[in-house]
Amino acid sequence: MTMNFVEKIHWLGHDSFRIDGSRTLYFDPFQIEGGPGADLIFISHDHFDHCSPEDVEKIRKENTVIITEKDSARKLKGDIRVLKPGENREVEGVKIEAVPAYNTDKDFHPRKNGWLGFIVEMDGVRVYHAGDTDFVPEMNGIKVDIALLPVSGTYVMTAKQAVAAAKAIRPRVAIPMHYGAIVGDEKDAASFQKALTGVVEVTVLQKE
Repeated sequence: MTMNFVEKIHWLGHDSFRIDGSRTLYFDPFQIEGGPGADLIFISHDHFDHCSPEDVEKIRKENTVIITEKDSARKLKGDIRVLKPGENREVEGVKIEAVPAYNTDKDFHPRKNGWLGFIVEMDGVRVYHAGDTDFVPEMNGIKVDIALLPVSGTYVMTAKQAVAAAKAIRPRVAIPMHYGAIVGDEKDAASFQKALTGVVEVTVLQKE
């Protein structure tokens, strides 16, 4: 089931994804051309390359629900649900867990800001979108089928640190993100994949 579900995941560049399941989910839409209308939009934090009101409006319908944190909520409009790390919610049949996303050795994403990663469960599959984060202790308790993990370094964890995170989480499939736009490139995704050979299945998606 997991590999079939991977085919429903579309990488739109940077940290942006669309998942076409029983509901249409978007994560951190940024510099997208549009696409199917969203049932749910997840915004991890309020940096411009994650919280882009212009891009949200390209896919927001009248009944779209936006799941985010307090800082991003001030910049967006529509049906907005604000979550804090540790809070759970169910919307449109999708189970949502807000999890911490923060830096441990840099100051771009302070823990005190309460910015988010998301675990969503839809159609029997659990997907983790890590947001902008380092390898944080809370990842040790995460149990998911698919993990979307940043690999570029600079603002988030490096590919090597992301390998350690993937080994801690042990998803069925790991998908690298946060490269090819602001920082990082395909080499980061490739090194992440190579280091996990025989340990965790890695799928490197092509940008759509």
